[in-house]
Amino acid sequence: MPDPVGDVRDVVAGWAGRPLTFTRITGGLSHHVARIDSADGERWILRVLDPRITEAGLGIPLDQEIANTVAAAAAGVGPRVVHVLPGALVLEYVEGVALDVPAVAARIEEVAAACRRLHAGPRFGNDFSIFRTLRDYLARCRAHDLALPAGFEDVLPLAYEIEAALARRPLPSVPCHNDLICGNLIATGDGVRIVDYQLSGNNDPCFELGDIAAEAGFDPGQVVRLTRAYFGDDEHVPRVRLNLIMANLTWTLWFVVHQGLVRSGAMPGFDYSAEAAGKFAQAVRDLGDPSFGRLLDGVRKPRTG
Repeated sequence: MPDPVGDVRDVVAGWAGRPLTFTRITGGLSHHVARIDSADGERWILRVLDPRITEAGLGIPLDQEIANTVAAAAAGVGPRVVHVLPGALVLEYVEGVALDVPAVAARIEEVAAACRRLHAGPRFGNDFSIFRTLRDYLARCRAHDLALPAGFEDVLPLAYEIEAALARRPLPSVPCHNDLICGNLIATGDGVRIVDYQLSGNNDPCFELGDIAAEAGFDPGQVVRLTRAYFGDDEHVPRVRLNLIMANLTWTLWFVVHQGLVRSGAMPGFDYSAEAAGKFAQAVRDLGDPSFGRLLDGVRKPRTG
């Protein structure tokens, strides 16, 4: 398989005008990332975008991702775009530590503050809906005869019930990352920064929080803490918890589509099928919880204030 980073190495070296060292960074599931080090101590991140990801509906168009990355940098939370290449970005190297599940749980207030900075920044040029994304992934699975997890079709009516409940009183959309796996959150000396805008778009801020909670495996108490840190109260806790369910349900199909249509990517050997099964199991658990009906009622009732 061709090395996408190697394919652009000479172009990047020509832009920088000096000898460079490239070190592949693992962890991303789609695009290809490398750290660039110059002999005089400068450091950047090279992000080579795989067009198959957009073609499979697993990310926004490459030009839109670039534009949203620029907007996120202007908000003070995303990395600065240093140079744009065909199909690739050279980004500011964010000096810090990528968070893992325990670290996100320990930094809930900092993570919420980073989201508020992003959400208050320049709007993105596209919108994002987790419900539209779910329908798109379902259509791709059916068109390409990709096997859904057993029982997936059975829970779809509940997903559409969540959609109808949330639509009763929608929140204004804000520029959201929409894919805040723990590793996309970088702890620095100045707070948490956010990287990788592959699925970014204007969206309900409660989806951003629900997605964080899903990826970090938050329990209901941690969801309350995250919601309170972002909004200053608990009013939107049911909305965040329902979006947590939708994140797990929809990203189940992200992994199914990736496995079926892309097949290889930035992490050869990664078990996409096992990840899909795990996310679906979490969604089924929460859909079957006795509190599910109360969550629906909680977003249907009039807001206070």
